[in-house]
Amino acid sequence: MTQTLERLRRRTDTMSSIRGIVRTMKAMSAINAAPYEQAARAIGAYRATVLDGLHAFIAAHGALPAVSDAGDLRITIAFGSDHGLCGNYNEVLADEVLRGTGDPPARVICIGAQMDDALAGQGIASETVLLPPANVDGLGRLAGRLITLLDDIRGAQGAAGMTVSLVFMRRAEHGRQAPMTRRLLPLDPGMTGALAQRPWASRSLPDFSLPPGRLLAALVRSFLFAELYGAAAEALVTENAARLARMQQAERAIDDRRAELAGEMRQMRQSEVTTELLDVIIGFEALKTQPARRQDDDDTRTEP
Repeated sequence: MTQTLERLRRRTDTMSSIRGIVRTMKAMSAINAAPYEQAARAIGAYRATVLDGLHAFIAAHGALPAVSDAGDLRITIAFGSDHGLCGNYNEVLADEVLRGTGDPPARVICIGAQMDDALAGQGIASETVLLPPANVDGLGRLAGRLITLLDDIRGAQGAAGMTVSLVFMRRAEHGRQAPMTRRLLPLDPGMTGALAQRPWASRSLPDFSLPPGRLLAALVRSFLFAELYGAAAEALVTENAARLARMQQAERAIDDRRAELAGEMRQMRQSEVTTELLDVIIGFEALKTQPARRQDDDDTRTEP
């Protein structure tokens, strides 16, 4: 019984240590999510500025020509996780990538080693695997690296048209996450059409110092940067939110298990105390009966 009680104490100490680790991970997830959320809001303002530039360009030079989605080169960029402890985050994204792979299958650029494993589980081989940024400063470097990579792929293939899609996890209602597929290239005709239909509100007409071709290329490149940056920031926010939710669940499970162990220890101590009391009572009763037996034996000896 003593060994069992000692084992329960060791289990309780172990659960307390694990709870400390889980609490630390929960705090880190909450702290890490905040800068990425601020970055997502900031890049949203930058994206709005770029769209204002596109609006000015369209107001001056007319609507952009429609581009067909049927490009001879299809690329999917999947923003996943490089670390665990976030549930089925990467598996859900891998399912979303699989649904949008199409025929012929798209070439996949993967962000995160865990995401690469999830894609391999679906039978999808990543063409390139990049590491997610370790901090907010890395978001810009990742977006720039992806733009350069897309340029290199297009130049190496000599593709006349390229279709690029982004797959990432976004925040949904009630603290949930949902996978999202967003078109990157060609530019969404609905977006450019809305810019073309929007009247120019200023009394001054837009004027530019760059040639139209170079200006449009710069605006499109800035728009791509904003979209990639925003998708990476949103993915990291939801990843940390998913990890925070899992740590909260683990913390509740650990607290329940600690309460069970505490109840078992109380029951074990009570049983131990009861056993000791019974031993004392039995010993006391045995001592009480011994003098009476001795007296009976003496009376028997003195009888004639």
